[in-house]
Amino acid sequence: MASFNRVVLLGNITRDLQNRYISSGVAVCDVGLAVNDRRKNPNGEWVEETTFVDVTLWGRTAEVAGEYLAKGSQVLIEGRLKLDAWETSDGQKRTKLKVVGDRMVMLGAPRGAGAGNAGMGASRGRAAPANESDAAPQYEPDFSEASAPAEPVEGPPQAGPGDEIPF
Repeated sequence: MASFNRVVLLGNITRDLQNRYISSGVAVCDVGLAVNDRRKNPNGEWVEETTFVDVTLWGRTAEVAGEYLAKGSQVLIEGRLKLDAWETSDGQKRTKLKVVGDRMVMLGAPRGAGAGNAGMGASRGRAAPANESDAAPQYEPDFSEASAPAEPVEGPPQAGPGDEIPF
């Protein structure tokens, strides 16, 4: 039987983040995320409902999150559900459903940016890559006259005025 385990969450960070490193040197970051939902109740009134989700980020994604995100930052996280199970010191069995984040997109203004820069990160599409595989060289074309070639380098001959173009 086939199965599918994917989660996409958009919310706000509930606490400042701190990275820790496991013995192999891989970074781990535990993130608290508040996801809001707005719906109408049976009386027709709008009701806000907040769900708090624990997310674990690993590797370079964790390092980027710890460096650039803070309490209140808006973030989109894609990942998978994972059930953690453990036993307490008094013998009780506990479980907790968490999200293991695979990809992260930072939204909104960078940490420490003033109100004048609000939303700049999202509008310019400048989110830092969450995974090294997502990192692509940044290329911004220069359309100034100085960069344009004086004549076409290659291509078909250009038709002049009065030349017929056979179709």
